[in-house]
Amino acid sequence: MQYKYGTSVTPHDTNDLSVEPCEALYIGNAGDVKVRLEGMADDDDVLFKAVPTGTLLKVRATRVFDTDTTSTSIVALY
Repeated sequence: MQYKYGTSVTPHDTNDLSVEPCEALYIGNAGDVKVRLEGMADDDDVLFKAVPTGTLLKVRATRVFDTDTTSTSIVALY
């Protein structure tokens, strides 16, 4: 898939991504990433553990949580 643009992600526990859902998340620095996926209930969030630097998570996320997310330099791709 070719992406048209990307935006930096500031993880937040109550705010969704500025444009949602994204098509993928680029992980700039390794760590855990907790997300809410499109169409999921509030209590069904997903925690990706030990995501390596440079990973492209092909998920349609609507939120990246601050709590439990240790990865940094995350970019939402659209």
